[in-house]
Amino acid sequence: MPELPEVETIVRGLNSVTGARIERIDVFDQRLHLPKSRIAGRTIERIERRGKYIVINLAGGGSLIVHLRMSGRLAVRRSAAEEKHTRFILHLDDGGEIYFINPRRLGTAEYVQDGFPHELGVEPLSSEFTANRLHEIAAGSRAPIKPLLMNQEKIAGLGNIYSSEALWRVKIDPRRAANTLSKSETRRLHRAIQSVLREAIDSAGTTFGYTVSDYKDAYGDYGKFQQMLAVYGREGEECPRCGEGIIRIKQAGRSTYFCPSCQK
Repeated sequence: MPELPEVETIVRGLNSVTGARIERIDVFDQRLHLPKSRIAGRTIERIERRGKYIVINLAGGGSLIVHLRMSGRLAVRRSAAEEKHTRFILHLDDGGEIYFINPRRLGTAEYVQDGFPHELGVEPLSSEFTANRLHEIAAGSRAPIKPLLMNQEKIAGLGNIYSSEALWRVKIDPRRAANTLSKSETRRLHRAIQSVLREAIDSAGTTFGYTVSDYKDAYGDYGKFQQMLAVYGREGEECPRCGEGIIRIKQAGRSTYFCPSCQK
């Protein structure tokens, strides 16, 4: 699933169409109930990220909100293989197009007239996300720290990949109860979360494969951060810090990768 760095990368790529007017919208997936008459003829005022959501704000009010889920992407370019997986197209007055490519059909798109309809926690790259805020979040929960970091109602946009990587950087066991972390530990974890997210954005996100379902940016380019992953997806490989074998466990239905020697 695209996480904060991947979604942010796509949003930055889409900013090239800001100011364009949507001449029409073609919807090819009957599961998407989009009011064409309220979208066509509108100018794209701003495109932003909220957690893992892409928000296309329209001049005069109203927004098209897209969640990519496992394999979706918004793009200004698409390959021939992606044509049959395109669920809607925004046709722009400058001749450009925005494609919602969604191979597994798990991604969502909705139109809202006012506000943002989803409850999200603090943005981890915002000024509101301080070390003290993270400590308050952790101190208020007995849940294991890794699933807590992925709780979108607590921290928006942080997912499986970057939670695993941040915890490895600060040598914290992902199974540890969140409320047992000291202020010193949450301070270090706060720095690790922000640094790994910024580094991943600088690398245009993480791509694991080269199928139509794998992550690409708005222009069809692959991410590069997979080359810098320390533990995620590396079960059985040596920990780059201590040489112990990396293991994988299940937490809240998701895979967690960590070093059993370093992260105690």
